[in-house]
Amino acid sequence: MPRLPAEWEPQQAVMLTWPHAGTDWAAQLDAVEAVYRRLTCLVAARESVLIVCADAALRERLADELTAMLDDTGLPRGRLRLCIAPSDDTWTRDHGPIAVLDGNGRARLVDFRFNGWGDKFPAARDDAITASLHKSGCFGPAPLQRSELVLEGGAIDTDGAGTLLAVRRTLLDPARNPGWSETHISAELRRRLGIDRLLWLDHGQLSGDDTDGHIDTLARFCDAETIFHAASDDPTDPDHASLTAMAAELRALRRRDGQPYRLVPLPQPAPILDETGQRLPAGYANFLIINGAVLVPVYGDPADAVALARLADLFPDRAIEPLDCRALIRQGGSLHCITMQFPAALPLSG
Repeated sequence: MPRLPAEWEPQQAVMLTWPHAGTDWAAQLDAVEAVYRRLTCLVAARESVLIVCADAALRERLADELTAMLDDTGLPRGRLRLCIAPSDDTWTRDHGPIAVLDGNGRARLVDFRFNGWGDKFPAARDDAITASLHKSGCFGPAPLQRSELVLEGGAIDTDGAGTLLAVRRTLLDPARNPGWSETHISAELRRRLGIDRLLWLDHGQLSGDDTDGHIDTLARFCDAETIFHAASDDPTDPDHASLTAMAAELRALRRRDGQPYRLVPLPQPAPILDETGQRLPAGYANFLIINGAVLVPVYGDPADAVALARLADLFPDRAIEPLDCRALIRQGGSLHCITMQFPAALPLSG
């Protein structure tokens, strides 16, 4: 049976789909590319970075700019990998491949369908990225399986031991998976990812979130016994009731040994609004664990320091690296949403 590794296990690389003028980032491309460059440095200090470029011109530009940046910071050029595949957007967590390990510890990739979070946005090119990269040899000899289940990587979180945490409405959405029952979805997750325990949540939502409750904005495993979760102490906060109901659901969950999980609340930053006055889904559960570090989205808010301190307590052996994600949140996502990590057993080429 395959096994979906936990994010804290040793990694080979992190994949990014680089923003370009044909995406919704066009109006703020300089600011967003600055975030991506900083993220590239943070990851390349500890593992490889696989960057998906929309065309050959972008690949050529990034090869020059990012190589020079790595040289300037004393980081090895060999950790930078650039591949070409057309893209609609840059939410790699949701359109990228999910890597699993077989019984011999060898990596293979699963390509779930991606339909723009229930056909909310164009996604045909994003849905084709994984197959395109695999065909071009970016993943070496690792085999690729295609699943007809619509499943975004941001919708699931695992402890690496067969348990999956997810919000039920995200996967059972009829705009994503019409005709798929909970039993059918559970069987597909067992077949493709080796999941034998599904912990479903029915509550949890951040204002401005287009994903219908991605778990990586709400609650995350930090180890097999601990879950970080978004929380609101302000009864006037529109998200308070939903997050409070989610916290009650989390308290009712049990580990495989029957014991409750250790729950650590993460504060919410003050509301960040778009140009129309609508709240954006800024939060701290969207952190990324990499080799030797935890990269944490921050928003220039006093709550940043609280979130960083709580994560530092739970990851004492990893550096805690803040990354200003105010540019990212303008399009409704944050740090974890634009990344996809691969386990150490996955070969890369290119």
